[in-house]
Formats: sequence, structure tokens, C-alpha cells
Amino acid sequence: MKNQHVYLLSAVALLSLINSGKALAEPKLSQPTKQLSSGVVITNDPMSQITSVSELKDIAPTDWAYEALRGLVERYGCIVGYPDQTFRGNKSLSRWEFAAGLNACLSKLEGLIQENKISQEDIDKLKRLAQEFQGELITLGSKVDNLDERVSFLENHQFSTTTKLNGEIIFSVSQEVGKGPTGLNPPTVLNDRVRLNLTTSFTGKDVLITGLQAYNFNLNNAGSVAFPGSPLGERMANLSFQPQFAGVYAPTLTPACGNNSLCLYKLLYISPVVDKLTAFVAPLVEVSDAFPAIDPFASEGQGALSRYAGLNPVVRVSGGTSQTGLASAIGFIYNPIPEVDWRALYGSVNAAIPVNEGFPSTPLGAGLFGGSYVVSTQLTLKPSRNLDIALNYAHSYHQINITGIGTTDESTGVLGGYAKGLILLNTPVSLDSLGATLDWKFTPKVSFTTYGSYIIVNEAGGGSAYANLTS
Repeated sequence: MKNQHVYLLSAVALLSLINSGKALAEPKLSQPTKQLSSGVVITNDPMSQITSVSELKDIAPTDWAYEALRGLVERYGCIVGYPDQTFRGNKSLSRWEFAAGLNACLSKLEGLIQENKISQEDIDKLKRLAQEFQGELITLGSKVDNLDERVSFLENHQFSTTTKLNGEIIFSVSQEVGKGPTGLNPPTVLNDRVRLNLTTSFTGKDVLITGLQAYNFNLNNAGSVAFPGSPLGERMANLSFQPQFAGVYAPTLTPACGNNSLCLYKLLYISPVVDKLTAFVAPLVEVSDAFPAIDPFASEGQGALSRYAGLNPVVRVSGGTSQTGLASAIGFIYNPIPEVDWRALYGSVNAAIPVNEGFPSTPLGAGLFGGSYVVSTQLTLKPSRNLDIALNYAHSYHQINITGIGTTDESTGVLGGYAKGLILLNTPVSLDSLGATLDWKFTPKVSFTTYGSYIIVNEAGGGSAYANLTS
């Protein structure tokens, strides 16, 4: 009878809390819902009454609580199970499940009382247990009061009822080995990047992301950011979190946001349109932000040390590498089933510029539909829990002779030696880019990741120059 006493004690404790007005607060959602775009998940697990403990597939006579469960089922009908005939004894108790189980017990006990089927011995036993554990019940009630006060304090002092604030601070001490053009070893440098992100939801389903950042990376005469005078230039030597155009607004080649100035780097709004279809619009964003990064090295703060290893080059094409919200974009997200995610966007890196003055004043063009642009899409497949596959395609037009991927020196002058007068820097190019990425997590902490890309570059405007790039 020991286990049954434990369960009866629990029932007495819960009833005492309810009678004293100290039960948990009512749920804020009136009914269970599915997963929302904001990340909120409410599980809808209908429960049903069982008449015998043998109906539960995950309960065996050898379990320590078997006799207690059997007694509650057979004597009081107080146990409910899940539709798949499981009890899930190690699962945390939700408020919905608590209400269902308590209602079943109270209904059964009320019927037994009306029919005079509860023995005086059981009634005396409940009274004795209530008296014996009165001190513990008072202590428990005091703890609940304390929790109520702490919750009230947190609610009254929270940052916002609609907005969450998170941030990231990165410090780096960098030293490259190898003499630069000056014949001297590059110096050791200390850099930082600080970000504050505000995530706001107006309806509970939409998301507005506002990002602020400051950094102290700056371009120099050698064309390198982190490593002044570096023989590798500003591409492969770049750290994953440093801006591609540090201290410069690329569309007009004017100074911007260097020396730890606080600047807006991301402004993105996401909202569901219909079931399984979501739209987004972004005045400031990286093109790569729109697509799921299945590569575990993609995180700027906790991923690959260098920019090269972070993402497939096709994801980076045109505005996916600046780290300063270079692009403006509009697109959609379609999830027909949980294992399939399809996204596409149209992006422009010169949407805010009213007049196209050409090279060098506005080297990337002007307007949302004038000058450089990109149309990009990604199909993400999850055939199993441990396997992710991403397929990418991008078509882009660049008003100058660049690929826009920002990971190698060939990003500029992709069609040849413009510096020697063969193909000028202000020669426009068009790109068709194909890519695939695979990530296989064969243990929780070990995964195999690979990607490949094929980029076809053609001289725009009737020119005959071309280049095919693979990675």
C-alpha cells in the first residue's frame, strides 16, 4: 500500500492547493495550437480514460510504480493514457494533462461518494494523511506564493511584452605569418564586433528583426582588413565575422560605420500569408540570411574561423558576405511538409540609390530594379533526422566585373586581368550559379559536411568573355 499512499498524498496536496487558491494560473492560450512561426509550440495530445493498467504498452509489472498505477485504475479510474496506449511515466506533466487526470479522479470519487462505495477506512486514511503532512502542505503553499511573487516581479521588469533582446560580443587577436608587399611581417591586431538584436512580434506569428552593430575593422591601402599588408589580400584571410567592406558603403564607395560607430545592419520582417506559406521583406539583410544554413560551420560567432568554410559560395552570391546588411530583398518560404523547405528571393544591393551614375560613383547601379540584382532559391530536404541536403540556384547581374561571393581574390576581376586592361573592372557580368550542400550527423557530436558549386560567368551586354568557376 505504500505506493498508493504516495499517490493519495499527491491528490490530497493538489486538492489542498486548489481549495486554498494556490493552484497554477490558468493557461494563457485557450486551446492547443500547432507550431507557430515565432517558435512557440503547443502540443495537442488528446488523452483517454483507461480501464486496466494492462492497456498501457510502456508499463510492466516490474516497474516500481506498477502497483500504484494498478490500484488507481482499478479502484478509482484515475489514470488516463495517450492515444497510442502509452503512459509516458518519465514525461513532464503539462497543465492540460494535469487537468484531465484530476478531473477523472474527482469525477470518479464524486460518483463513489454518492453511491456510498467509499469505505470509512479510506476516508479516515485520507484525513490522517492530510493531518500528518499538514506541515509539508503549508511549506509547499509558501513556495508557490514565493514563485508567484518572483513571476510577478519578472513580468513587471521584463524588457518588453512584444520584443526580445539578445546580443553578441566578439573579440579577436589575429596574427598572420608571412611577409606582405612591404617585406615586413603583418602586425598583431585586436578587433571586435558587437551586435544587439531586437526580435519583435505583433501578432504572435510574425517577426520583426532589428539589428544594430559596431566594429573596429577598417580597410587600409593594402586592401586588407584584419591583416594589413597581407599577401592573401582581403578574401581568404578574412575572419568569418568581419565585414567584407569594413568602413565603406559599397554601393557608393563612401565611408560608413567604422571605428565602433553604432549602425543598423539588419531590418527584416517575416509574416505568414496562408497555411504553410510565409513571406518576408527586408530593407537591410544578407542574401544568405534567407536560407537555412545546414552547414554546422556557418555561424559567425561559433562556426568556422575563416569566411571560406562557412557557406556554399552560391549562397553568398551578391550581397551574402558583406556582414553589413548590404542587400534589400523580398521573398517567400514554403513548407509543404516538415521535411521540405523551399525559399526564393529577389535581392538588390542598390535599392536605396535614386540615380545610377555608373562607375565609380555608383558601381553597383541604382534602384530596386536597376543595376546589380540577384534571384536566388534554395530547396532544403530532410530525408532523415540525421541528414540535411540543400540545393541552390542563383541568377545574378553585376554592373561591374565581380562575382560577389567575397571569398577569393577572383571575386574581383573574375573575367580576367582588368588591371592589365584586358577586361575592365566596369565591365558588367551575369552569373548562373548551381550549388549543393550535405550534412550527415552520424553521432550527436560528429558530422560529415561537404558542399560543391559551379558558377558560369558571362560578359553582359553582348560581350564574348566568359569564365566557369568550381569549388
